[in-house]
Amino acid sequence: QVQLVEFGGGLEQAGGSLRLSCAASGGTFSDYTMGWFRQAPGKEREFVAAISWSCSWCSGSADYADSVKGRFTISRDNAKNTVYLQMNSLKPEDTAAYYCAAAFHLPAYRLAQKGSYNYWGQGTQVTISS
Repeated sequence: QVQLVEFGGGLEQAGGSLRLSCAASGGTFSDYTMGWFRQAPGKEREFVAAISWSCSWCSGSADYADSVKGRFTISRDNAKNTVYLQMNSLKPEDTAAYYCAAAFHLPAYRLAQKGSYNYWGQGTQVTISS
């Protein structure tokens, strides 16, 4: 059983930056594809970014939602069992609860598929003011 805990949310002004962290425990971290999703009030949870597990042919592969490409960067530190989401040039429409998710040996073509993730954190709120 994998447990995920997110950190780093908060209130920021438009144009600013935030870095979210997600600490994992309970499994071999490098075996898990890690994703970030977000959910705004009244909307469905949507894909933000994901980074593949540490396989020899796909290690480091990442995918991003079009709405965050060029502004957000996902990274992982397997030694610290942590995945990060660096968010720059924030916009009010980035306001949402952000969730970390994990999936065992998820292939690259499924990185953005919400239903493929088995484990979820409790979420951290990000609020961007205009």
